Amino acid sequence: ILSWKFMKRKKFFLSVIALFLTQGLMQANMTNIIVFINYTQPDNTIISSYAISIMYIGMSLGSVILGPLADRIEPKKILGASLTLTGIGCAVMLLFNAQTSVLILAASLGILGFGLGGNAAIFMKVVLSGVPAEIAGAGTGTYGLFRDLSAPFGVAVFVPLFTNRVTSIINSGASEITAAVKSIKFLAAAEILCVVAGIIIVLFLPEIYVKKGEQL
Repeated sequence: ILSWKFMKRKKFFLSVIALFLTQGLMQANMTNIIVFINYTQPDNTIISSYAISIMYIGMSLGSVILGPLADRIEPKKILGASLTLTGIGCAVMLLFNAQTSVLILAASLGILGFGLGGNAAIFMKVVLSGVPAEIAGAGTGTYGLFRDLSAPFGVAVFVPLFTNRVTSIINSGASEITAAVKSIKFLAAAEILCVVAGIIIVLFLPEIYVKKGEQL
């Protein structure tokens, strides 16, 4: 499946780096928010029950609403917008506290999911743009492999980061609730920095459309 000719293209390796910084890392939020609720509001089962649905509904909407825009508008611009939405979803986490309402929790996951859904569809368009027909099939498989690796990568990095920080703060004498609130805000700040880095990387992607309707 792996094609070096395809992977050495700037459109591929820059997209994959941005994908891992944003798509992969941010998908860990679904798990982290559920863990956060378990610490701060153990009786609140609503968000735990519907967290997956909220995020994936947002991703589906982002894919069908933002994705097609990249067929008419320079994908870099749409990526910038969708990554900004991803950052906003993370920024909402800065508002979390021990009594955070289901509405705020759902807004974080929904906005985050909407941005992630747009990212996934648009990165695919960028990576495959201008690919010769003879390597298009292998290129699709190569990109799909890295895309599928991004989510478990995010879980492997950000879930332990959150849970280990909670444990560390608890060991220093703080309550579980205080530790969870401090840790989720630290996580949100780290993720916002990752999104900013992802946006900067996107700025270095080659343009797909020289002018409307003309493809490089």
